[in-house]
Amino acid sequence: MAQDLDTIDARILDIIQRDASLSVAEIADRVGLSSSPCWRRIKRMEEAGFITGRVTLLDNFALGLNFEVMASVKLALPSRENLEAFESIVQDWSEVIECMTVTGAVDYMIHVVTTDMHAYDNFLRDKLLGSALVSDVQSRIVVRVSKRTTALPLGLVSDKLKSS
Repeated sequence: MAQDLDTIDARILDIIQRDASLSVAEIADRVGLSSSPCWRRIKRMEEAGFITGRVTLLDNFALGLNFEVMASVKLALPSRENLEAFESIVQDWSEVIECMTVTGAVDYMIHVVTTDMHAYDNFLRDKLLGSALVSDVQSRIVVRVSKRTTALPLGLVSDKLKSS
């Protein structure tokens, strides 16, 4: 699918993934296009599914959401039905900001954000362990975040485009 992109497309994507508030004119100026062709490229990439949405990123610490946990979740019975059921209930848990199926001794890694240890304990007891689907949870409290980004490594896409 990346072969449908050229280096200008990759530059546009890199710009808007770092700051979606920029106008089309500002993006166009940064990549050396006029506004109309830039807008058409952005629309084409939206329609192709390269751009799936635009959001505003919030500072969890400024909002008092100071407690983060990475939790390994093991299901009691990892059947197709139970995997789908767990993935469905996680959608309703606002504390879970990421849920990923993983390989190895556990079934999922979830990233939980909440206000404090007590709120996490309530989440753990009432929601995670309260679900008959879950047999084990191993929690890792995040002490410090040394890097956090939503930006994908589009330099890898650009490198691939240059070599093709």
